[in-house]
Amino acid sequence: MIRSETVRNVLNFVVFQAGWLICVLYPGLAAVGLVLAFLVLHFVLVSQKRMSELQFIGLGTVLGAALDLLWFRTGILASLDGEVFLTPPWLVAIWAIFMTTLNHSLSWIGRKTWLPFVLAPMAGPFAYWSAAQLGAVTLPALIPSLIALAVGWLVVFPLLLFLRNSLYPELQP
Repeated sequence: MIRSETVRNVLNFVVFQAGWLICVLYPGLAAVGLVLAFLVLHFVLVSQKRMSELQFIGLGTVLGAALDLLWFRTGILASLDGEVFLTPPWLVAIWAIFMTTLNHSLSWIGRKTWLPFVLAPMAGPFAYWSAAQLGAVTLPALIPSLIALAVGWLVVFPLLLFLRNSLYPELQP
């Protein structure tokens, strides 16, 4: 385990970015396997409270995957492969690796009550727009899709922080 909080946060951020990019550029099972390896690396080198964090990551991954599935089923997002019946594994992997950031490199966002409500509606849709630009998904109706994604992130990001603070207070920064 790395002792320096700064080094842990930098590693967490870099691993998340790498995991996101790999999943978006190569949306398949190989990318999922690499993200799983990144998660093991995270738990070995970064995580301080492994069991609590594992539970929190699991909870957030399920919520995020459900939200993505809702967006696919309602036409906010579309897959290049046709109709989506379950959230694609590479998107589930992105949610899992993203969840690690809430306790580490992005934990600072939760320190100000208002900040998640400002950043999430911009950052969340930007990630999906970026994924669309790289060819991983499509946004069938760009402006309505971005607005729906912003509303979703306005709800889900603060909800995830609330759940972390309520169910796993030991994970609070």
